[in-house]
Amino acid sequence: MRHFIHLIALVSLVSYGQNSDSTFLRSIYDQALSNGRSYEDLRSLCKDVGPRLSGSAEAEMAVYWSKLRMESYGFDHVYLQEIKVPHWERGNKESAWIKLENGEFIKVNILALGGSIGTNGSIEGDIVEFSHMDELKKAKRSKVEGKIVFLNQAMDEQQISTFKAYGGCYAIRGNGAVEAAKLGAIAVVIRSLAMPVDDHPHTGSMHYEDSIPRIPAAALSTSDAELLSSTLKKGKCRFVMEMDCRNFPDAVSYNVIAELEGEHPNEIITFGGHLDSWDTGEGAHDDGAGVIHCLEALRILKVLGYKPKHTLRLVFFMNEENGNMGGKTYAQWSHDRGEQQIAALESDRGGFSPRGFDCDGDEKYVTMMRSFQALFTPYDLHAFNKGYGGVDIGPLKTTFKGIPLFGFVPDSQRYFDFHHAPSDVFENVNKRELELGCAAIASMIYLLDKNL
Repeated sequence: MRHFIHLIALVSLVSYGQNSDSTFLRSIYDQALSNGRSYEDLRSLCKDVGPRLSGSAEAEMAVYWSKLRMESYGFDHVYLQEIKVPHWERGNKESAWIKLENGEFIKVNILALGGSIGTNGSIEGDIVEFSHMDELKKAKRSKVEGKIVFLNQAMDEQQISTFKAYGGCYAIRGNGAVEAAKLGAIAVVIRSLAMPVDDHPHTGSMHYEDSIPRIPAAALSTSDAELLSSTLKKGKCRFVMEMDCRNFPDAVSYNVIAELEGEHPNEIITFGGHLDSWDTGEGAHDDGAGVIHCLEALRILKVLGYKPKHTLRLVFFMNEENGNMGGKTYAQWSHDRGEQQIAALESDRGGFSPRGFDCDGDEKYVTMMRSFQALFTPYDLHAFNKGYGGVDIGPLKTTFKGIPLFGFVPDSQRYFDFHHAPSDVFENVNKRELELGCAAIASMIYLLDKNL
């Protein structure tokens, strides 16, 4: 009988805890949807500050903007963490043309890849097409030397997760210049890493190797990539391009940090996104939505009077796009301070409708995350899988062994319409989808704080 009574008490306690959590999550969603600040905050970041490439005046103003916003919400602590970041500038607008054998020419849309050298005036050469990176690697030098390489590898449209499609052809952007230069190419042009066929080229980071000559690298819009490919099938053509980009010495910048102090102040749950963006749009989805998701999550928890068990630390990381110095510096800084990082969460997949969360951690953390699924079911979140956390929080895995990393998972189907493109602007973020993401992240942070 006594055992039966204890069992009833335990079931009642669990039920009470779930009901309490359910009620609190409902209050989070109510705040986000009826009294939210996220959409106006994102508008201001995009329109009042603009694109925020590391080392730029806009990135500097974004730091100032972020600190002011955090202070206005009355968090326990708001401060800056100094870092050094790369400083690359695009310069004057890029230009490019296809020259036909009959003397006619066609203007096309390109963007320099981040970190590329300039062309030092215009350059012109015969163009040779490869449909896959592996095809370029197998090519003979005689086919490539003295020419401009065109890497026309499309994202795999059969992949349901567009991030898997992106990963499948990332190498043409990251390593295309190196592989082309090994064979004597004078420049490389890639098909933009994007799902739609349109006129917006998509930039992104690339790299060089010290032992390989550096050649200019650019992305061509997907519609122009198809045009160039069809033109080459009809006969030879030449490509003309001019890019004014250049590198400067590293610049001083900052991560921007806010905290709600917990009962155990040295035990930290870190969450955030990256404040920097590429310079062509406004960084609205990548990653304006992510930093605003997390700012709004902390604001909501404070408004609701939540008293955390652990310190909840919001970090707007600088320089994810072309170096990740914000994430690397933060992880080492936290370690050197003797802090205990017990979990981290990142939002860097756009401001679209929430689908769930990934966990990069031991199976016990995946199991814990999945135990929250019933609480999220009323809000249409269903994807709780072992997976990826994020670039900014990734370095914490090295300095804090065993830390679980959580990645916010929104619907991915439209993300690569805007990723690194001029179309990544505030007008392409849906207000309600953004607010639902804020509520999902606030709810996950609350549940992590209670259960870790």
